[in-house]
Amino acid sequence: MSKHAATKIPAPCGSWESPISPAAITAGSIGRDHPCMVAGHLYWQESRPEEQGRTTVVVRYPDGACADLLAAPFSVQSKVHEYGGRAWLVAGGSLFFVDKADQRVYRMPLPDQGSAPFSAAASPLTPPDAALRFADFCFDGHGQRLLAVCEDHSAEHEPPRNYLVVIPLDGSGCADNLEILTQGSDFYAYPRISPDGAELCWIAWNQPQMPWDGSELHCAPSARPHASTVIAGGVSEAIFQPEWSPNGILHFVSDRTGWWNLYRYHKGEIQPLRVMEAEFATPLWALGMSTYDFLSESRIACTYTRQGRWHLGVLDTDAGSLHEIPNDFTQIHGLSCAQPHHVFFIGASPLCSGDVVCVDTARETLESVVVSQGELAPADISQPQNITFDTTDGDIAHGIYYPPTNAAYRVPDTEKPPLIVVCHGGPTGANYPVLNYKLQYWTSRGFAVLDVNYRGSTGYGRRYREKLNGNWGVVDVEDAAAGARYLAGQGLADAGRTIIRGSSAGGFTVLAALTFSGVFRAGASLYGIGDLEALARDTHKFEARYLDTLVGDYPAQKARYQARSPIHFPEQLDCPVIFFQGLEDKVVPPSQAQAMVAALQKKAIPVAYVTFADEGHGFRKAANIRVALEAELYFYRRIFSIEDREHLPKIPIDNMP
Repeated sequence: MSKHAATKIPAPCGSWESPISPAAITAGSIGRDHPCMVAGHLYWQESRPEEQGRTTVVVRYPDGACADLLAAPFSVQSKVHEYGGRAWLVAGGSLFFVDKADQRVYRMPLPDQGSAPFSAAASPLTPPDAALRFADFCFDGHGQRLLAVCEDHSAEHEPPRNYLVVIPLDGSGCADNLEILTQGSDFYAYPRISPDGAELCWIAWNQPQMPWDGSELHCAPSARPHASTVIAGGVSEAIFQPEWSPNGILHFVSDRTGWWNLYRYHKGEIQPLRVMEAEFATPLWALGMSTYDFLSESRIACTYTRQGRWHLGVLDTDAGSLHEIPNDFTQIHGLSCAQPHHVFFIGASPLCSGDVVCVDTARETLESVVVSQGELAPADISQPQNITFDTTDGDIAHGIYYPPTNAAYRVPDTEKPPLIVVCHGGPTGANYPVLNYKLQYWTSRGFAVLDVNYRGSTGYGRRYREKLNGNWGVVDVEDAAAGARYLAGQGLADAGRTIIRGSSAGGFTVLAALTFSGVFRAGASLYGIGDLEALARDTHKFEARYLDTLVGDYPAQKARYQARSPIHFPEQLDCPVIFFQGLEDKVVPPSQAQAMVAALQKKAIPVAYVTFADEGHGFRKAANIRVALEAELYFYRRIFSIEDREHLPKIPIDNMP
């Protein structure tokens, strides 16, 4: 035992007093994305739980001063695909943005430095009809027009229609004067105009494919978008982020080799720029994602994931060389460039949750121009450890282990810590080893945490991702259980106090694991899924056929859906569960949680149900985040008879002695 560890107080795990309160979490949970520099000014979006989840656009001037461009009640958020994506653009001396409340596109002249946000100057460009949703803008400087993805939820369209549109800049679009550029596919993304304005590219895909399963890259004369040619892609090749280089060469990311690598389409040929076992893309859950941009005609700044973390590099397309820029960030997103030497991105690491970072590639220096909030002492931060472990079928699975950590306390010699296994959403997604206050909330109180990147997660190539196809509710459950057994076998967790928690698709894995694995002793499902048939029948268009791949065709495979659905096997679920649900959720309707709660109530198993009338799929408001965290901790302490030194607000737990 180290001298430092000897000075800590041994105390029962789960009861430690922590510097991380729910208030500290919401203060440190400001979400930032899409940094970009325009005319010497740096812009990014910022979502703030303390402002009821409002998202604004922030500008940083050359002297370092920062200001909000939009004042309340404006909040930037698109509902395209329900998950939205990039919903603003700075171009042509204006800020174009989608307002959450009415889903209209607005144009606002950029203010002079020192001016307060003057959102009153924002004028609408699209009709006062919330049935129309917009995202993923492209400004055509030659034609002085705004291009966007549009999703039409008008009453006559069921399911909604998706297409690419032109939004007039003179406001005439308010009278439904929106020109449709192309339609006919189920979904669209990345409309991009070439530097000379002559060509237009985009990606499109059709059900049952999700964009990471298979999509097509289209290119057409900008004046005749209906005359498009498919450049790359298909039902088993996924395309990501087409972009034009400064000299007009079309670039894109494809997983045609089994890994998402960079390519260009030049002189009628598709040319790989760098073939490597790394992922230069991420699942397109939200529109407008960016993993690369151009420093010059032949130099591309890019980010890619390998071995469970993200890396930053500069790709020389002439030499075919990739130079990695050393840095401490383990997750990088929202990359953009200001030619010829500057790169901007949002970077997170085990010690920071999301800085706005500027890189000078000539000097290879990195500066966090905006530092993520939070004042945790390093001694209170649990340091993540990437692990792999054996699972079924001779496979391995991946995960990130966080030991219980607190500057004042240590695990008693006679105790093993309770373990919380966390299942990410998606399920096509991934966790990365970064500072996550919601995980540190648990580790600082004496819980161990395992973030599982089960088979089906991204970042490990298409083959690993496709191991979930047809096997959702099987291999993810097996991997979560295998991870818990592995840590218990290593003496790092108490096998008798294993907890599993997850949200959305992760909530399904939670309920399936509690029902079918026999490994876990309690669980938390946040807007999770208990009935796969109900989800197949009642969800939004973007995910309407997602389960075809993950489970099987419905209703042809109805028996499989029923066999995987925890709701049909309440007799096998014999441990306590707490459920959290937003009542405005359109992705996973509240009926899913209500059915599972009723089943547990009937069986006399301890169950708690916490709802939020003003939340949808995911909790954005600070007050609700606090309630959920405190309720979950209170639940675990009651279930495992752990002393509650914090005197948490009590919640009703049905069937609790």
